[in-house]
Amino acid sequence: MSKLLSVIALSFLFFSVCAQESRDTSYWKFGGLGSISVSQVSLTNWAAGGESSFSGGALVNTSLNYNRDNISWENLFAVAYGLMKQGDASVRKTDDKIDFASKFGRKASKKLFYSAMFRFNTQFTDGYKYPNDSVPISAFMAPGIINLSLGIDYKPSERLSIYIGPLSGKMTFVLDDSLSAEGAFGVEPGKDLRYEFGGTFKGMYTREILKNVIFTTKLELFSNYIKNPEKIDVSWEVLINMKINQYLSANLNTILVWDDDIKFAQFDSEGNYTGSESKVQFKEVFGIGLSYKF
Repeated sequence: MSKLLSVIALSFLFFSVCAQESRDTSYWKFGGLGSISVSQVSLTNWAAGGESSFSGGALVNTSLNYNRDNISWENLFAVAYGLMKQGDASVRKTDDKIDFASKFGRKASKKLFYSAMFRFNTQFTDGYKYPNDSVPISAFMAPGIINLSLGIDYKPSERLSIYIGPLSGKMTFVLDDSLSAEGAFGVEPGKDLRYEFGGTFKGMYTREILKNVIFTTKLELFSNYIKNPEKIDVSWEVLINMKINQYLSANLNTILVWDDDIKFAQFDSEGNYTGSESKVQFKEVFGIGLSYKF
């Protein structure tokens, strides 16, 4: 944990020094979206069959951006959490995310910025491969991922940003003893941290595609120069927010992930362990409920 705190402290110190010119609050722009969705089904002596269920989730996306003269500083913070109870099964987690990204840039030309980028993401609580809810397969800071990068940011408009960072460091933390002992998320068995040095690409695009329908997509790529550079880590996220009225909205969020260092156990038809392999990960969350844009 001391290593993690040191890295985070140094990262924030770095960005604080970079942003010493950005103390005037009149150049800051704050915004965000918060939503809460609930779904419930109750069945009693229902001839068609089925199970009673209840699910709920919360999502908060915020941004705090600074622009003045030749300086640009963008900060994004997103958290999400969801639970579901179906029939006699125990309460299960359906969504869990903590994500913070900060990008500081100094203008090189009209549309280009010399930039430094920091990103941190993890989750709140233990994750399980249901129906087995006794052995966690993930936890807070297991994994926890920190990316630091230096590069060029191309911003032709407020809707589009394309960042290329040829000097990037990626740190994967597994601060859970049992998961660390297994060598989960690419760390060496018994270790709690894995370093990678490589290149980063990040593209982000947002626009109102229909009236009161906001589309946002982010694509992040990372290649480890030192080991298997051809096996590129991929994270592609899409968020569609559909505003019904001032307080009601529908949200669709999808995330596709490929990371060759994350392995999934494989079993034959008789349940015998046959090894492990990487797989494409995909998550989709759709919710309708209360929302507030600020």
